[in-house]
Amino acid sequence: MNIINKVKLNDFIEFGSDNLVIMAGPCVIEENVSVVIKTAEKLKEITTKLGLPYIFKASYDKANRTSIDSYRGVGIEKGLNLLLKIKKDLELPIVTDIHQPHEADIVAEVADIIQIPAFLCRQTDMLIAAAKTGKIVNIKKGQFLSPAQIENSAQKVIKSGNKRVVITERGTCFGYNNLVSDMRSIPIMQELGYPIIFDATHSIQLPGGAGTCSSGERKFALTLAKSAVAAGCNGLFFEIHPDPDKAPCDGANMIPLDQAYDVFSICKEIFNVVN
Repeated sequence: MNIINKVKLNDFIEFGSDNLVIMAGPCVIEENVSVVIKTAEKLKEITTKLGLPYIFKASYDKANRTSIDSYRGVGIEKGLNLLLKIKKDLELPIVTDIHQPHEADIVAEVADIIQIPAFLCRQTDMLIAAAKTGKIVNIKKGQFLSPAQIENSAQKVIKSGNKRVVITERGTCFGYNNLVSDMRSIPIMQELGYPIIFDATHSIQLPGGAGTCSSGERKFALTLAKSAVAAGCNGLFFEIHPDPDKAPCDGANMIPLDQAYDVFSICKEIFNVVN
């Protein structure tokens, strides 16, 4: 059995423990903030009913877009203000991503977990800046890395004085405009000592598949989530929207909000059997 270093967020959430942690929310904060708030409220209701530890996820900026014309978000100031409102009003912990080192300290005033995007997972200055906040650092494994190679990124955080590291698997490049999820990566990275989150929605993304934007195969999200839980992951990451087909970003790979209960419930049942 792999010895996983548990990472504690609060009295109710600990990565690597006997509970399946859920990170979920819209891909990006859109101008219609009621969509974001509605999603947070519903996801809290679902996870509370299922007894699942839950962390709300949304991005104030999506810098790694396919096209310069792609929607990026509302910006750091407006975005963090909304995330702070959700955190206080719904009493939810927050995870959001940064794209530049100087954002780390600003984001740390609101977020409980600082996320490093997959494309930026080797950026030393970003990893050091995130580490120095003392917050949990969730490193999304780059699509271009083997599972074992993520250790180098994790060590940049650890050697900067922060051992609170979680790794997220989100698929590996497979030819052009496609990803493949190798479930062996979960135990391989756990052998390094880190709790592993599986990103079930970005793993079914087709990067750049629509020419000026990414596409995705939403129908496979539950299949991969179930497989990852069966393989022993410690948590799941989902991007979820009330109407994915109208979402300004990553709609093709997001799960509809009205399907979230069934998806979470099935994954919890598998987790309980595995553990």
